[in-house]
Amino acid sequence: MEQQIRFCTTSDGVRIAYATVGEGPPLVRVLGWCTHLEFERTLPDWERSIWGAMSRNHHFVRYDGRGFGLSDRDIKSFSIDAKVRDLEAVVDALELPRFALLGTSEGGPTAITYAVRHPERVSRLILYGSFARIPPPETEEDEQLLSAMMMTVIPGWGRDTPEFRQLWTSRFLPDADRDEIRWFNELQKVSAKGETVAALIGSVGRVDVRELLPQIAVPTLVIHRRGDIICPFDMGRELAALIPGARLVPLEGKNHIPLPSEPEIEQFAQAVEEFMAEDESETKAPAPSGLVTILFTDMEGSTSLTQRLGDAGAQELLRAHNAIVREALKTRDGAEIKHTG
Repeated sequence: MEQQIRFCTTSDGVRIAYATVGEGPPLVRVLGWCTHLEFERTLPDWERSIWGAMSRNHHFVRYDGRGFGLSDRDIKSFSIDAKVRDLEAVVDALELPRFALLGTSEGGPTAITYAVRHPERVSRLILYGSFARIPPPETEEDEQLLSAMMMTVIPGWGRDTPEFRQLWTSRFLPDADRDEIRWFNELQKVSAKGETVAALIGSVGRVDVRELLPQIAVPTLVIHRRGDIICPFDMGRELAALIPGARLVPLEGKNHIPLPSEPEIEQFAQAVEEFMAEDESETKAPAPSGLVTILFTDMEGSTSLTQRLGDAGAQELLRAHNAIVREALKTRDGAEIKHTG
């Protein structure tokens, strides 16, 4: 699926790049670490990544936050208010009256803040691998390690050789293969200057949105990996415990972001799809009285189809199938209950 990249301007004059792909209910990703809308798509097996999975049944929106990727680069302030302005500019430019919000990693606190300030715009909140705050290092050894890593960022981030960025990659993706490691090293390099990355990392330590968690009034799903090194599982558990009615879905694995080769990709996608389907069923018209027909359709031989057509071809066939079904439902005042496995 080809993405479309456009630009908008925040209320404080920063130009933000955003990309859209796929069809269906809108789902907006907020990701605060290194992003680059074009380079992200060079990940091996992109269509099987979690971002590819989110594009299958949704109008999926990604954007480069200020200072990163295709957005304005010369930025040194990364306050929560500034990052919320980025998100506001994107959803307003797209004229989205209501949408689901996916706050990933350091983007979680931004998504939380937006959901509290604009509850009428957010239909569902999904928090993956995120946190309300990052506690200070527990031991002197941990503090020394963080200090040593920070000292390498400004002088080493833009080097052609990746040894300094590799320090961060090994913590984000400890179980990645060689190609995935090479890709993430390069993503970090092209995303931003070392000075920008250092400023962002410094701002993360000042984030604390715990007082906002009890104020979240939209249905919330928290997904977190048990072995996450960058963002330990206890941080996800804290989010779920403090957000009213939040649901926690644990995933196995150590990589901060599930990679295309990991089975947790489909578990992540299924959890999100089922959560989103609840919103669709809640907003449908009252059930009709009298005789009701319930139709179940299936892609016969889907495994062999995927092997023959490839992932992209099989997904295109599935989208055509969904379009035919939805058009038929529309002409007969029907309702789609669920469109996942």
